[in-house]
Amino acid sequence: MSGSNLKAASEGTSVALPKDTKRPADRRSKDVARVPLVRRRISTRLLLVTMLAVMLAEVLIFVPSIANFREDWLSAKIETAAVAGLASSQNNPQGDVVLGPAQEASLLKALDAKLVAIVEGDVSRLLARDETLGVVDLQIDLSNQNPFRMVTGAFNTLLSGGNRTMRVFGAVGDGSLVGEVVMSEYPLRRVMLIYSRNILLLSLAIASFAALLVYGSISAYLIRPIQAMTGSMIRFGEKPADSSRIIRPTERDDEIGVAEAELAAMQTRLADTLREQRHLADLGLAVSKINHDLRNILASAQMISDRLATLNDPRVQRVAPMLLRSLDRALNYTQSVLAYGRAVENAPVKRKVRLKQLVTDVFEMVAVSPESGIGCVNAVGEGLEVEVDPDQFHRVLVNLCRNAIQALEGNEADQPSVVRRITIAARQEVDGETLVIVEDTGPGLPERARENLFKAFTGSVRSGGTGLGLAIAAEIVEAHGGRITLADGTTPGARFEIRLPSRSSLGAAAATVPIT
Repeated sequence: MSGSNLKAASEGTSVALPKDTKRPADRRSKDVARVPLVRRRISTRLLLVTMLAVMLAEVLIFVPSIANFREDWLSAKIETAAVAGLASSQNNPQGDVVLGPAQEASLLKALDAKLVAIVEGDVSRLLARDETLGVVDLQIDLSNQNPFRMVTGAFNTLLSGGNRTMRVFGAVGDGSLVGEVVMSEYPLRRVMLIYSRNILLLSLAIASFAALLVYGSISAYLIRPIQAMTGSMIRFGEKPADSSRIIRPTERDDEIGVAEAELAAMQTRLADTLREQRHLADLGLAVSKINHDLRNILASAQMISDRLATLNDPRVQRVAPMLLRSLDRALNYTQSVLAYGRAVENAPVKRKVRLKQLVTDVFEMVAVSPESGIGCVNAVGEGLEVEVDPDQFHRVLVNLCRNAIQALEGNEADQPSVVRRITIAARQEVDGETLVIVEDTGPGLPERARENLFKAFTGSVRSGGTGLGLAIAAEIVEAHGGRITLADGTTPGARFEIRLPSRSSLGAAAATVPIT
């Protein structure tokens, strides 16, 4: 790769896919283009780190390499001197090594040395000597080298050598012959510098090539998918309700593929949640409008009921109080109908209540028609009293009874032999709690309703229902410090159990139980 391309890569220039590419990655390339560029991108950092790592590896290779280069260069000088001595000895019939002035000068020039000698056994023979030979500054015994000495000697030559005279000697072949050369250190340092320069250039080339390969691989398999996911998150964050902005996972089966699938699933859930929240907000607005008009209608009905109460008709006098109470409760309901959408339900105002009379009022409120064949049984004891908010607990029992009536009315209504009954019973437990039971003989709750029990808009059994009845009942019971559960019995129908705390624990329960 050219220097300009390498510079562009190191500066973090992004590479976009062709616009005419027809594949699922098109959308991902658009996501990448929307990701804001930063000065220090991950890909640039990885490129630099890879180059540094390769250069460090080359340095670790260079240290023993330059030491071996120096050792081989000096050994070559000793071997050349030994070969020259042996050749001169073989050409002389007497076996003496005698070179003429011209031969000595040629040998010294060939070895770039100032003295050449060999030692065979106990005999030392001088092959050639320069008359300008001075004091020797450094002695190197090639027969007594180890890795540490080789490395320190090489760097000593590179950093401090050049003007010194060194005496190099070492065994040749089987060790019977020792060569000796006295020469300047400058030629050795010069070739070592050239060798180091070549190694440096080769290392830079290898590091750049390896770094670009790693850069390209990481960019293709890691950086660009991450940029695509980042771009998708940015686009989705701008308009999370738009399902077209959800990332499309690729078919990768590695960690990136799992991350893309999980991101798509999370965005899908979030989009569904936001649509549901928007739906609930619209529903709340509609309820508030209906509630406003309903309060006016109920107020008019209450005024008419007050006039009816003044009539002397016995039937009117018997029905009018019940009608007035129902209208009063309806007005109170309209005032608090939006309380479920707020953070808390109104705090209960507890009073001592005769539970049997409250249940009687509930049965009158639900107004079961005789034609339905549904019986209402008040099995609460005469003397049982509970400390509750009468209006709120009335709402709890009314909601439970209405759910039971709806279940019984749809259960084989054309068969008069089927028992249709709603029973409300209560008793004082050993631990002081009051157990209130609301049960019916209907078909019971399906599994779907059990999974979302007491959850608004998800726990409804019938089509078109909202599930608000059980949700409001659970919230009110929790505000009283109690709990409501669906009992799993062997008998058919639904059985709800409400446990109210004992009198001694009312204050503590009201202070510790959170109100959803």
